[in-house]
Amino acid sequence: MNLWQAILEALESLSANKLRTGLTMLGIVIGVGAVIAMLAVGTGAQDTITGSISGLGSNLLFVFGGNFTEDIRIEKPLTLSDAEALADPFQAPAIAAVAPAIQSSGTVTYGGETTNTEITGVTPQYGDVRNYGLLEGEFINEEHVLGRASVVLLGSEVADKLFGRRDGITGEIVRISGQPFRVLGVLEPKGGSSFGSQDDLVLVPFTTAQTRLIRRSRERVDIILVQAVSAEMVPQVTEEISQILRTRHRSELGADDFTIFTQQDFVATAQTITNVLTIFLGGIAAISLLVGGIGIMNIMLVSVTERTREIGLRKALGARKRDILIQFLTESSLLSLFGGMIGIGLGWLIAYIVGRIAASSGTPFNPVVGLDAVLLATIFSTAVGLFFGLYPANRAANLEPVEALRYE
Repeated sequence: MNLWQAILEALESLSANKLRTGLTMLGIVIGVGAVIAMLAVGTGAQDTITGSISGLGSNLLFVFGGNFTEDIRIEKPLTLSDAEALADPFQAPAIAAVAPAIQSSGTVTYGGETTNTEITGVTPQYGDVRNYGLLEGEFINEEHVLGRASVVLLGSEVADKLFGRRDGITGEIVRISGQPFRVLGVLEPKGGSSFGSQDDLVLVPFTTAQTRLIRRSRERVDIILVQAVSAEMVPQVTEEISQILRTRHRSELGADDFTIFTQQDFVATAQTITNVLTIFLGGIAAISLLVGGIGIMNIMLVSVTERTREIGLRKALGARKRDILIQFLTESSLLSLFGGMIGIGLGWLIAYIVGRIAASSGTPFNPVVGLDAVLLATIFSTAVGLFFGLYPANRAANLEPVEALRYE
């Protein structure tokens, strides 16, 4: 018996019991659909997160006080003097710009609307380093910092919550922690990141935040953002920052009281987390394939019992053990293959629906059905059919012709 003949006979056998065939394939359809959908959601989540991190700014490094990898007490916090030293082109020629900042949370009100958001005190360099654009207005400048001006830049989410719009807001007066501030402009939306939403925040001049909103010692800063001259210079910038801060803080090698993160660090961390999540979700979905495979084995065993006389007749007429084995293996493989093909369509549909729901809720999320996921699900579903069809096929092939013909 050649393969084409085995396929034709398998199709004829499966079409003779359409309802049973359909119900048997259902387990595989659901399993493959779930696997495809989960992998698509995981890939889409990874692309969204890594894209948001990349949108933080070009060639960006983050310097925090304290050592996040070792249990080292902070001897000296980061200060404005540290930021000024990093901005010195003679000490750090690979650094293009430096932007210290202090951060806290607080309430912003306008009319009867109130929102709790992140308040960040920044210098004029912050906009360029973080790659912020403006929907309207202007960015904080040196005059605002020197004059401790009561001005504020609103993130797009804050503008939506307070005004219900993002234009025509410049010049309005809002209150931050009960104090009046004039709106200087509205920031362009940047989406989410590992720090949370980059649009749910307000920016005020560094000196204004320091004296009126965020209680810090005169010199202390929460974070220093550093922009490298180019992406290739990021390793050199990391070394320059380390050398300068070690000298200023008089810390020993290996006992740094600061931590430096690059965009690549955040991207790698995010990819690790989303990969684990994707594998976890895919593993759960694969259980459905296992259940579908057991269903195939069950139905094939029933089929062997129903067709015992047919098997005996075939063997009496000269069919070899291999022919019977191929016949039943072909049936189980076609069941899982057809179920897998339908499951791919179902998985794509689920992923599309998830993407539309995310879009309608304002979340920039696009599930991606990759070719690797499709091939993996197809191959795996066919393998499930072969594996769970092997026992029934082998049982059918081992039937004795005389006993099979006498079976009622």
